[in-house]
Amino acid sequence: QRSTGEGLLTLRLAYRPPFDAHTLLGYLEHRALPGVEDVRGGVYRRTIRLPHSRGVIELEPLAGAHAVALRMRLDSLRDLAPLVAHCRALFDLDAAPAAIGDVLANDRLLGPLVAARPGLRVPGAVDGFELAVRAILGQQVSVAGARTMAGRLVAAAGEPLGRPESALSHFFPTPQALATASMDGLGLTQGRINALRGLARAVADDGLNLSRGADWTETVRDLLRIPGIGPWTASYIAMRALGDPDAFPAADLALRHAFERHGLPGDPHTVERHAQAWRPWRAYAAHHLWAGLPSSPQAQPTHQRERAPGAAIVTLSK
Repeated sequence: QRSTGEGLLTLRLAYRPPFDAHTLLGYLEHRALPGVEDVRGGVYRRTIRLPHSRGVIELEPLAGAHAVALRMRLDSLRDLAPLVAHCRALFDLDAAPAAIGDVLANDRLLGPLVAARPGLRVPGAVDGFELAVRAILGQQVSVAGARTMAGRLVAAAGEPLGRPESALSHFFPTPQALATASMDGLGLTQGRINALRGLARAVADDGLNLSRGADWTETVRDLLRIPGIGPWTASYIAMRALGDPDAFPAADLALRHAFERHGLPGDPHTVERHAQAWRPWRAYAAHHLWAGLPSSPQAQPTHQRERAPGAAIVTLSK
């Protein structure tokens, strides 16, 4: 592994095929965070802050290679191993499509959806706190509305990039910064502000673990103790930040609409009962159902009101 004179290093992250890059990139592009993320031309780019380094990375699926190129420009390579893990999580590169398909493909509801999008992945996150903040901002609003609020938050509390690179201008706010930042004038309700501050303090002061290594059950329980975070938000965080492949927000309105479109009752009890056959891959089932809705890419997951409770090319293993 070696870098160029400009500090650019390229790695090739391998995966088990098939891999539905089109749907994955569409999902991320639809939700790209202003100032932090940019998706265009089949390439995902973002700023990233790690314990010992920071900079800009990009991920590009390589046609016919069963791999994703990770290109990075960081001020240090000390965090290379965790960075690779974060990127693999974001693109769900450790998924086992054959095992998932064995469970989902024969289902009457999911079978046609799985056949239409073989290798569908569950988008993850490079930072669990960032994803949790965005989940709170996404409560009861459209994707566009959540992006707008998140962009305002980044501009107000995020650290500017030393030298902006095209659409990338800021690092996402740290828990410490968000816990004390003024959020007045950003268009956020007081309840949402309280939830964001509660989350930031839980991470910064109480050690709430939102990483892939966290205990899913324990972390969801801790999230539900934060006022303003209910079952939908906790499930969505578990799905994308914690990497729980069985996380499933049964009360999600888009999932209920997907059931109704296929002639099935859309009440949460029926959805939950039907989904038992999809375990332990219910997160993948949810993304197949979202992707199959007319407003795709992977139609906006939503919920009812919650009540508080270029140098070296290195191929890495799957």
